[in-house]
Amino acid sequence: MGHLYLRQEHDIFRKALRKFLEKEAYPYYDQWEEDRIIPRSFWKKMGDNGFLCPDVPEQYGGTGVDWGFSVVINEEIERVGSGLVGIGLHNDIVVPYITAYGSEEQKQRWLPGCVSGDTISAIAMTEPGAGSDLANIKTTAILESDHYVVNGQKTFITNGIHADLVIVACKTNPKAEPKHRGVSLLVIERGTPGFSRGRKLNKVGLHSQDTAELIFEDCRVPKENLLGEEGKGFLYLMEKLQQERLLVAIAAQVAAEDMLEMTIEYVKTREAFGKPISKFQNTQFKIAEMATEIEMGRAFLDQLIADHIAQKDIVTKVSMAKWRLTDMAKKIASECMQLHGGYGYMEEYKIARRFRDIPVAAIYAGTNEIMKTIIAKNLGL
Repeated sequence: MGHLYLRQEHDIFRKALRKFLEKEAYPYYDQWEEDRIIPRSFWKKMGDNGFLCPDVPEQYGGTGVDWGFSVVINEEIERVGSGLVGIGLHNDIVVPYITAYGSEEQKQRWLPGCVSGDTISAIAMTEPGAGSDLANIKTTAILESDHYVVNGQKTFITNGIHADLVIVACKTNPKAEPKHRGVSLLVIERGTPGFSRGRKLNKVGLHSQDTAELIFEDCRVPKENLLGEEGKGFLYLMEKLQQERLLVAIAAQVAAEDMLEMTIEYVKTREAFGKPISKFQNTQFKIAEMATEIEMGRAFLDQLIADHIAQKDIVTKVSMAKWRLTDMAKKIASECMQLHGGYGYMEEYKIARRFRDIPVAAIYAGTNEIMKTIIAKNLGL
């Protein structure tokens, strides 16, 4: 089906991006997985070719195009592999905080580097003792004269090793009641005294994506690096989570489509008992079930993307999509691996990588249990 929100210029852009990825990403992705990191040189090439932050206004180095171009980027990098999730996070999660809440001086200072690929960004919310419960973060930022003094630790931070710019959720008023009113966002730059990286975390999947611990020990951050207003960080986070969760849903949908495509190709060529396993009724029924679920998921997702581009409030439906599509992708990964038989368990087959990359999508950007809580609340329960 045709996407509701894409026009001819998006198709031209997709072809150019796909050609770029076929040259600069697909041949090297297995090596990046082994290396456990994507080289900064790839980020720079993405920037040089106009594939980073396309919706950033022209005066800050972007092209100021509609969000449909970001959807195209996220779909195509997910087809390469889920380990490229950090690029979507940079483009469509972190940078929008700066464009939405940053001062003119902050935009001039940070956005051009984000667009060019010279600056890689991250957002640090999760702590060892606080994930979905953001109001209870422990990292503090106390104003002393013209600097905030930051103390605390963050974990599971996407782009944590590469990041030159980290938006950190912290408590500027630890005694605020209710607690969420004490949360603010500070932008902390690479090289700031007292800011260090902990371990590069060894994950079950997403091997090429650098995930790390971040440590702040009497880290002195200029007060000019406060993003937006003090005490409004929690509200800013809530406003931007709709787009973040939509990105996760997009990735899950594309992964499911990719897994079905590779599995159909496999069952047509793999023979058992003298005929392709695609000829067995069990295989046909499994494929038919998955294809139906994926088609229905795409229809729902495309409408949501169109509504999001139209700036509609779709928090409830995005929560539904994030939960349902990530759950679907996990089930499809399992079914497709089963249809690959023993070969599905081999690292040389892409389905094996998909199988271990997919599960975390049900956890990050708010767990699927949190999604159900939001849905129930918004239904008046």
